[in-house]
Amino acid sequence: MERFHAFLTKLQPLALNATRIAVGFMFWTHGGQKLIIEFFGGLLIMLGLFTRPVAFIISGEMAVTYWWMHVARNGELWHWANRGELPAVFAFIFLLLAAYGGGQFSIDGALAKRRTDRAPVAT
Repeated sequence: MERFHAFLTKLQPLALNATRIAVGFMFWTHGGQKLIIEFFGGLLIMLGLFTRPVAFIISGEMAVTYWWMHVARNGELWHWANRGELPAVFAFIFLLLAAYGGGQFSIDGALAKRRTDRAPVAT
């Protein structure tokens, strides 16, 4: 079990970045129909640029979408009755990305690495 845990721990950066790219791509292509937050936000998430603030905004948008478009319109609280699974899942995935950031294989990660590489060495 310890080896399995170690293996999964090594996969964390890859899993975070793969999730960011896949979810960003799905959100981006979905937003192509409207050219609003979904399109530009999804593109930025997919690239890993401004990941935390963009993901936080999208998470809020999806939470509002769930409550306003699914609960209020259908009069049903539960996702299986109001067909709100997708916005609910997106809300929590983007909240997770807001908390964790874009990962090391993102533009944000590359910029952070570049800043630390350029930091002056104390003498």
